[in-house]
Amino acid sequence: MRKIGLLMLAFMLVAMFMVSCGGGADVTVGSKEFTEQIILGKMMKLVLEDNGLTVDDKTGLGGTMICREALLSGDIDVYMEYTGTALLVHLGHEDPITDSQLCYETVRAEDLSENGIVWLQPSLFDNTYTLMMREAEAESLGLDSISDLAAYINANPGELTFASGAEFQERPDGLPGVEATYGFEFGGANVVQMDVGLTYSALYEGEVDVAMGFATDGRIAGFDLVNLQDDLQFFPVYNVAPTLPQSFLDEYPDVEDILDGIAPLLDSVTMQGLNYEVDIEHRDADDVAREWLVSAGLLEE
Repeated sequence: MRKIGLLMLAFMLVAMFMVSCGGGADVTVGSKEFTEQIILGKMMKLVLEDNGLTVDDKTGLGGTMICREALLSGDIDVYMEYTGTALLVHLGHEDPITDSQLCYETVRAEDLSENGIVWLQPSLFDNTYTLMMREAEAESLGLDSISDLAAYINANPGELTFASGAEFQERPDGLPGVEATYGFEFGGANVVQMDVGLTYSALYEGEVDVAMGFATDGRIAGFDLVNLQDDLQFFPVYNVAPTLPQSFLDEYPDVEDILDGIAPLLDSVTMQGLNYEVDIEHRDADDVAREWLVSAGLLEE
C-alpha cells in the first residue's frame, strides 16, 4: 500500500508539473499585452485549434522582451512580432529601414541565421509608432507634423506634457530617437509614464497634451485624435508576422501553412477596425478575432 501511495503521489506531481507548464498542448501561443497583439494572438489560437492542434493560450503575456525571451527559451512557440522592433531591438541595427519589404527580408534572413527564428508571411498594415494630439488642439496650435511640434516646444519650453509607455521612453526607436532627430526635448518633468494602453484615454481626457501610440489603434478615430506626420521619416516600418523557432517547425511543419494565411489579409483599415471593436465597443478580443476569421474564409462558422 505504501508503494502504491508513493506511485500515486509521483503521478500527481508529474500531472501538476505538466499543467503548470502547459503540458499536453501542441502549440503555446503568446502575444504582447496590448489590444492589437491580443487579437492577433487569438487569431492564431483559433485557426490552430480549427486544424486539430491543442493550444495553450498565453496571449497578453507581457512586453516585447518578455515575449521574445519566452520564444527563445521555448516557453512559447509562436507570437507575432513587428519587423521594425526586431530590426532595432532584437537584431541591434542602429539605422531604421523605412521600406516594408526590405525591412522584412532583412529581419527574416538575419533572425533565422543568428537565432534560428523563422518569420512567416507579413501583414499589409504597418503599425508604426505615432505621436498623437487631440485634433482640435492640434488645429488650434497649427501643428500638423512632428517638426511643427518640435518648433512649438522649442519656442514654448515646459508647456506641453507627453504620455509615454515605459518601452517607448527608453527604446532607440522611441522618444530618445524622436527628440534627437527632430531637435527638441519635452523635459523629464513633462513626460508622464504610464501603461501604453492608457495613453489614448489620458490624451482624450486632457490629462496630457501629446501621447505616443500605434498607428492602427482604433481609439485614434474613436477619441477624435490625430497622428502628427512623421515628416522626417524617423520611425521604421512595423509590419507584423508570426515568429517561430525553426526547431518547432521541424516538429510541426503544418503550422507554417496554417498561420501563413492570416497576416497577408490584414491591411491598416481592417486592423484599425478590429482594434476599434475591442477598445471602443468593448467587445471580447476572442469574438472579434473569430468573426474576422470567418469573414476572411479562414474559419468556418
